[in-house]
Amino acid sequence: MLTHLVTPLLMCIGMGLAYLGAFAHPAPHSLPVAVVGSSRSAQLLAQSINDKAGGDLEVRTVAHRSTAIDQLKHQDIFGAYVPKGDGSGKGRGGAGDGNGQARVSGNAGATGDGRSPGEARSAGDGRSAGDARTAGDARSSGAGNAATPELLVATAASDTSASVVQTIFTPLAAQQGAPLKVTDVAPTADDDPTGQGIFFLLVAISIGSYASVAVIGGAGAVLPIRLRAALAVGTSFVVSLIGTAFAGPVFHLVDHGLWGLWGMAWLYSAGILLIGTGLHTFLKRWTTLGVMALFVMLNFTSSGGIFRPEMQNGFFAALHSFWNGAGFVEGVRSHVYFDGYGLSGHLWTLALWLVVGVLMVGVAALAERRRRSAEAEAAANAAAVAAAAVAATVPEPAPKPVRGPVDDGVEEELEEAVGV
Repeated sequence: MLTHLVTPLLMCIGMGLAYLGAFAHPAPHSLPVAVVGSSRSAQLLAQSINDKAGGDLEVRTVAHRSTAIDQLKHQDIFGAYVPKGDGSGKGRGGAGDGNGQARVSGNAGATGDGRSPGEARSAGDGRSAGDARTAGDARSSGAGNAATPELLVATAASDTSASVVQTIFTPLAAQQGAPLKVTDVAPTADDDPTGQGIFFLLVAISIGSYASVAVIGGAGAVLPIRLRAALAVGTSFVVSLIGTAFAGPVFHLVDHGLWGLWGMAWLYSAGILLIGTGLHTFLKRWTTLGVMALFVMLNFTSSGGIFRPEMQNGFFAALHSFWNGAGFVEGVRSHVYFDGYGLSGHLWTLALWLVVGVLMVGVAALAERRRRSAEAEAAANAAAVAAAAVAATVPEPAPKPVRGPVDDGVEEELEEAVGV
């Protein structure tokens, strides 16, 4: 019993190290932001912020507001500050030309080229957040007309990063003697205001997947590996459907693109189940600890669902670039909120983890085949040794003596004497 208690104690240590190591002290590390403007004052402001940040921020300048919006939607930056009196440059720029529902200070939307009709828009020329215009030809006006400082963010990329950027630039707006107007160029679904619902969807799918590994590997240990692999694929299909139902009709975490979300959920779940099924051949009762380390401790913490890698230390930031949880979270964000930008890379991440799962099952099949051959050979050798031992311990029967004619005559005389 004491040896079995080692497993939950190691889980406790691992979860504490992973979660507290990843989430206890979030701080920006080279978080990319921008100052909008081509004037000398904008360049000096960017340089000043860089110097004061001491490596926490990576501040650049962009000439136009529309350029900053594009970079936000490509997740090249996570905030863009438009100083008072230094507008966005020449081009028309809006905040919602991708999703068409950009919000200003949480309410009015801001749109640009490619706007869908009927949505609220912020004029971008210094109007307050509530001064929104309906569809038509409303556009942000251009350079030099900003009456109040404006901060452009994309909460769909990361609500926590947007909050950090707002905390950084609010004092700058106060120095200009005006309140900071916040424009959200990529808002999340109405029923998922923080965008973290995707992370908790990841948690649900992950638990359904790695918990099923214990059942398939334990109760199904007597089954052939090919049948266990088929069960893993079938279970991943069911888990992905459950996750899609949660994301769509149950909790409305996303308002479109459910088929694409289901495809990524299946890739993600199938990878976990196949890897776990293969690992069970080698880890046995330690499989649960192994899959928890892979798909909970290292997975949830590096997914970017709570804090993006720019807000974490180097270890978890590095895992984010290739771990399967990050592939799922960033893939869903790209598919739902950013018009599929960068989606192919995240799909490749999920596909490669699925390939690893297939290879792991193949390696397990070879190992089990060799194990069965070795066991059969050992049994045959044991049977041969047992037979030899039995033969050595049981004496052979003595041969009958050969009787001659004299013996036969004596026997006949004795038979006549006793009346036989």
